[in-house]
Amino acid sequence: MIPQSFKDIVSNVENAGFFQTLAMIIFILFFLVVVYVVINRPKKYYKEEENAPLEKDEEDDNQTTL
Repeated sequence: MIPQSFKDIVSNVENAGFFQTLAMIIFILFFLVVVYVVINRPKKYYKEEENAPLEKDEEDDNQTTL
């Protein structure tokens, strides 16, 4: 039998509910950690990043190749 959908594959695995719950918990923890890190960055960090150049200047490229 060829599985027709992801649901068929997952339903045949023993303890499928446990693995789905574990995956959801890991995802939520990762998301919360990312939000925590972003919120706890100092405002100064974002001010410095705000002024970062998006592209290199051509003058800088010419000087480094000499």
